[in-house]
Amino acid sequence: IKEMNYQEIGNHTRVTEFILLGLSRHPISQSVVFWTLMFLYTVTLAENSLVIFLVGSNSQLHTPMYFFLGNLSLLDLLFSTSAVPLITVNSLQNFSTISYSSCFAQLAIRAFLALAECFLLALMAYDRFVAISNPLRYNLVMSSRVRIFMALVAWTAALLLIVLPILLFPISFCGHNAINHFSCEVQAIFKLLCSNAISLEIMMMACAVISMPVPLIFILISYLCILRAILRIHPTEARLKAFSTCGYHLIVVAIYFGTLIHIYVRPQSKRSLDGDKVVSIFYAAVTPMLYPLIYTLRNKDVKAALRRVTCGAKS
Repeated sequence: IKEMNYQEIGNHTRVTEFILLGLSRHPISQSVVFWTLMFLYTVTLAENSLVIFLVGSNSQLHTPMYFFLGNLSLLDLLFSTSAVPLITVNSLQNFSTISYSSCFAQLAIRAFLALAECFLLALMAYDRFVAISNPLRYNLVMSSRVRIFMALVAWTAALLLIVLPILLFPISFCGHNAINHFSCEVQAIFKLLCSNAISLEIMMMACAVISMPVPLIFILISYLCILRAILRIHPTEARLKAFSTCGYHLIVVAIYFGTLIHIYVRPQSKRSLDGDKVVSIFYAAVTPMLYPLIYTLRNKDVKAALRRVTCGAKS
């Protein structure tokens, strides 16, 4: 294996492909992980595709809130597709391989989509804050031009936070190419570096703090302001419903940011942990499936749009 994966260039050894260990050491668990991921990905694909179709095809859903929800479903669909199919295939294989360029392309794409979602969730919290605190001027404040600009800022900021570390800190490997993971994750790749990783780790930590804890704090502050506005609602039933909705939103946000912070913000080590595999599967497969259920498919407007589409198909 070592001979076919390394290429001698002068006095240096360059890694040309990586070996993904996955569950090679746990063959009994391979089929369980495979079928679980197949189910989660199928549900995620159906839910997010349905949300994107409903938001795009129904004029009643062409509002700021559903614009951001459509963006969120698109991000979840792309993020899950960039990770879960490969993890599913590799979960059944023993010591599968992936080329150097494919590995870093996958790593960069997944990181970009994950960070863009962090910024988008912060924008969605701000959108809900404006809608509740200033409902009369909501459509004026969140005009089509403003919300498109905000979405572009989220996507562009995520792209810059991924490109800058790659351009500023080139990395090298010393011949070790066995990744104790299903796919090319940052914490798994970091363990194989032989170059001086201190500057890279500082840069990664700075980018991770900008894109994860800062948006999370902004989301929590926005929801605190929303909860304060909810307390002024007099009908008890409406207040309980609003509390329930905010509670579900915060639970999903906490799960998503908690897993990302665990992976990207903590100090990286050279020690491989099997627990990292479970965490990465959770945020790659579970949270993209939960978002449509929590944010979109429970809404009355979306249910009405779905009924209109279903009735039109029947007729």
